[in-house]
Amino acid sequence: MTTSSEAVALHYQSGFGNEYASEAVAGALPQGRNSPQRAPFDLYPELISGTAFTAPRHENRRSWMYRRQPSVVSGRYQAYAQPHWQTGADREIALAPEPMRWHPIPLDNAEVDFVDGIHTLAANGDAEAHSGIAAHVYLASRSMERRAFVNADGEMLLVPQQGRLVITTEMGVLDVKPGEIALLPRGVAFRIALPDGPSRGYVCENYGAQFRLPELGPIGSNGLANARDFQAPVAAFESEAGSYEIVKKFAGRFWRAPMKQSPFNVVAWHGNLAPVKYDTANFMTIGSISFDHPDPSIFTVLTSPSDTPGTANCDFVIFPPRWLVMEDTFRPPWYHRNLMSEFMGLVYGEYDAKPGGFKPGGASLHNAMVPHGPDEEAFDKASHADLKPQKLDNTLAFMFESRFRFIPTAWALQSPALDTDYADCWAGLKDQFKP
Repeated sequence: MTTSSEAVALHYQSGFGNEYASEAVAGALPQGRNSPQRAPFDLYPELISGTAFTAPRHENRRSWMYRRQPSVVSGRYQAYAQPHWQTGADREIALAPEPMRWHPIPLDNAEVDFVDGIHTLAANGDAEAHSGIAAHVYLASRSMERRAFVNADGEMLLVPQQGRLVITTEMGVLDVKPGEIALLPRGVAFRIALPDGPSRGYVCENYGAQFRLPELGPIGSNGLANARDFQAPVAAFESEAGSYEIVKKFAGRFWRAPMKQSPFNVVAWHGNLAPVKYDTANFMTIGSISFDHPDPSIFTVLTSPSDTPGTANCDFVIFPPRWLVMEDTFRPPWYHRNLMSEFMGLVYGEYDAKPGGFKPGGASLHNAMVPHGPDEEAFDKASHADLKPQKLDNTLAFMFESRFRFIPTAWALQSPALDTDYADCWAGLKDQFKP
């Protein structure tokens, strides 16, 4: 990639939803006009709109790019097979109202890159209706070489669990390690390299409203994720000649086309539609300092709202290291049934409600009104613990929480990683009533 000296020094621009401006060559960014008759250096202006033109100003996302060739320059698309990536819910699958869990899904020896290594565990909603999400795992063993991917169906939230991802996008490069996340807008081309070798992680493919920071309400003006801790890339472009293959996901199907040039040829750009990364270590955790503990919504990093206020299309929630100090309180998550459906993963460490059974790289699914909570071991330990201040450390779990019911794919239901004995972790919870 080619960058300016300023770009090399800065690497990233801070802020979520900022009006960014970046150029890899000084003078490449037009001043005072978005689409001059002739752009500097005879670059092509190209607008990418992540929202409708008439969306309210505070929600409107778009960026102007100034590129060596417009993205319309490509060959004809042909159908492409990716059998493990599913879009929307398969309502033909009859799903019992039971809790589900998958052990860590192994990285097999298949030589696949990020695109071919995605496997859908569960999905809901309808990409055509711009509602719902899909929860995927990626199992990749090689970098994408002279190959790019565009998702026209939704934005993608990437949660690495094993191995770094170097994500080349039209706007620049993001280097994302486990503990960090990346958010890639719908329609933006990207390529993923694996500098640490075989890699595994999770993906939320969001068909609905774009992720944004949640409102803070009574919390006030500070707390949770800060906008300034999200980092967008500075402009960078590939100068190497040679052809590319571009793979596009469009209406749930996959297509590929040849390109004679790199799609990463943006010399300058400005706007507020941009890929970003975020380090979860910067999350300002909030909790109780008296008794009980608040709802897990206090751990929301990003939210995709629905047409029902307060009921999200998707909330991205994390459970990071934190202090527990509550008095006379059962400190792990309580037993509950939830209107919202919860898909959960573990990046590293131990999850306090399932100390033995939930492993990094695994996943669980508790659909709407399916009872769940601490296993027998966690309940017994928490019920008799000496309630001193306790630090939960070296742990990072997350949740994709959605208003829609998740339906696992046939691949997920047939996977050897499916824990068919999951419900047994509660079997030893006896009637302890002592009148």
